Amino acid sequence: MKNSLFNNHVLKICTAVVMLSFLLIGCFTPIDQLYGSVGINKGEWLVKFNPGNSSLLLEHSLSGARLTGELSFQVETRNKPKKWLIVASRDSITERPALLDADGNVQGYLSFTGSGDTVHISVIHRAAQSYKGTLLFKGTAQLGRQTFACRTRPNGASRVVQMASGPADSRLNDSLFDVTTDTALRLTGQMVSLLSGRDGVDSPVFDLEMAAVPQDTLYSQLTFQAKRNYYRSQYVPYYKPIDKKRCPSPPTGWMSWNAYFDTAGEKENLDEAHIGVKQLKPFGMEIWHIESWQDNSDKLPVAKFHNLTLRPDPKKFPSGMKWLADRITELGFVPGIWTVPFGTGDDVFYAAHKEWFLHGPDGKPMRNWNGYYVIDPSQKAVREHMEETHRVMSHDWGYKYFKIDGMSGRGPGYSAHFFERTNVCAAFKEKCEDPFRMCIEALRRGIGPDRIWLACQGHYTGPEIGQADAGRIGADIVHPGKDPHWENYSNQAWTTINQLFVNNIVWYNDPDTLMVGVAPLNVARLATAVVGLPGQMMFAGDKLAGLSAERMRLLQQCLPVCDVRPLDLFPIFQMLPVWDLKIRRSFGSWDVVSLFNWNEVPADVGFSFDELGLPANGEYLVYDFWNHKLLGVVRGQLVRSIEGRANMLLAIHPALNRPQLLSTDRHITQGAVELENVAWDEAGKVLSGVVRLVGGYPTELVFNVPKGFELVKAAADGVEQVKSDVKTADGTLCLTLKQPASGPAKWRLEFKR
Repeated sequence: MKNSLFNNHVLKICTAVVMLSFLLIGCFTPIDQLYGSVGINKGEWLVKFNPGNSSLLLEHSLSGARLTGELSFQVETRNKPKKWLIVASRDSITERPALLDADGNVQGYLSFTGSGDTVHISVIHRAAQSYKGTLLFKGTAQLGRQTFACRTRPNGASRVVQMASGPADSRLNDSLFDVTTDTALRLTGQMVSLLSGRDGVDSPVFDLEMAAVPQDTLYSQLTFQAKRNYYRSQYVPYYKPIDKKRCPSPPTGWMSWNAYFDTAGEKENLDEAHIGVKQLKPFGMEIWHIESWQDNSDKLPVAKFHNLTLRPDPKKFPSGMKWLADRITELGFVPGIWTVPFGTGDDVFYAAHKEWFLHGPDGKPMRNWNGYYVIDPSQKAVREHMEETHRVMSHDWGYKYFKIDGMSGRGPGYSAHFFERTNVCAAFKEKCEDPFRMCIEALRRGIGPDRIWLACQGHYTGPEIGQADAGRIGADIVHPGKDPHWENYSNQAWTTINQLFVNNIVWYNDPDTLMVGVAPLNVARLATAVVGLPGQMMFAGDKLAGLSAERMRLLQQCLPVCDVRPLDLFPIFQMLPVWDLKIRRSFGSWDVVSLFNWNEVPADVGFSFDELGLPANGEYLVYDFWNHKLLGVVRGQLVRSIEGRANMLLAIHPALNRPQLLSTDRHITQGAVELENVAWDEAGKVLSGVVRLVGGYPTELVFNVPKGFELVKAAADGVEQVKSDVKTADGTLCLTLKQPASGPAKWRLEFKR
């Protein structure tokens, strides 16, 4: 009996030991290893690989990054690639799957390594092996609810800057970026292909293919990096996603200063506004903006203007600023106003509030661009005055758009720089960590949460982000009292390309006004592409009454601003000659490419299609927008001679070998703004669509009609003018539509073969 009891106890103990052993194995052996699968943590990543079906799962819980798909390996042979199996470990290195050749021999290993935010997958040759092969991953990737594919690695050899409207794809993309969380999922391999897939439950799903080649040290790994705080840690310390509730699209408008300088009063502004109502408002212009309204503002410098009193110049604005805001509103525009809240030239105001201003050790008032007397931002009373004056302009006068100047610039004349200087900080009355930021917050409280704010200049490295809706990115397009010259236009282009990577991410970039009236036509067209193609703010700055129809058309073709985001998420410091806007709509995808010649003399400018992230072996129809000409079917590359200081604006479509729409003259994006639908009925040989027309203005649609197709009938519903014209020289068909009221128009083209 005792022996029986003893044996039972021994049996129970042994059973417990075995169970404990399994538990301990479970603790120290990778998840599911007993079943041939690998489940391990590498840094912040969870890696799961099942050799049974070659399925791979990568999860980064801190960012929400998730990748699923199939891993495979194929080895190069003399005849054709052969697939090797990836099987469970055949040795004691349990988290290292094996590569099995066709004869059942282990010839290498799959290695999972990494730390922190990065995980690597590599093929390791078994000793003495030197085969060539390719590790492939094919699956899907997800990151966050506001994710798009992009490029996060600069390529020093690239001639192209990429932009996109809609979920457009590019073979140059190597990353995903989620705007909401400021997270980049950076992918590295010998080949990376990211394509927009479908909407997921919580985030978009992207189709992903990657390849690594173990024989090439540079591309021997598949690497996945979840880089949190992508902008915040490198470029934008106050990162906050752009808030489009207040300002759903880049502001558009007109301002007087670049043509009138400090002479425009209420009469000049309203005279121009009456022209704008007819010529620009129907196309999408929204804001009419007033400059140099302050007392004593008849002539520069700004430092002498009476910026802090709210008194308008009695000669230029005798009816007052509220009256003017009301008149602008009656015309259907949003009234805008320019302010300089950091200084004044008003001796009387200074004498009454001397303690509010900064003084040097000698007791003399400090001065800069903002005023002969510069405010002390450390004082609460000063910031309260700043807040109250802007509250009056916003809520009492009725201005809804604010261009607040003197904020930042390229030197100590502007507030962000000035308030950081040690001698200036020593003059502060109160101790505070960041008085400029406190001023920014006071200004937003003053204008209110629903007003549009342009920070001038704004710097994305500062506290304006999250408070301002837009930021001036460079110098004025003119020097005081002078017409714009080439250096102004060149600077406008350089600041645009340099800071494009923050546009429509944290705010809208303002390149200053589009000036088309005085410059040669080639320069005016170049400026139109620089300002309009990247989806920046678009303000006109010419005297409108003097513009020819051709020059006015350039302004109209930039309105409204197309919703464009950057695809190259890094600053660019070269004047790249190829700007590529990739457009994707439910009815099709196309590229609008501007070729720039920044030089004074003619030059050849071009690209290969793979430089645009398009299939290199494709056939493309290329249409010249400025010259209204089809360049034909192009393969491989396109190079054209362009005159000095000029550009070509091209629409690029995959050639479909049937009638297809190429371009419209309504907008420089050639369909991205005005087209609502395009459809082809193969059975009936009918091409149809919907285009939004501007009332009273004709719009021309351009189609390619390949040989073998003949137009039978062109029609449009409810349109007063329908005109079709076949250009036999290049095989295009032009359809002109016009109707009295703005709105959509259905068109239809019937063909026969």
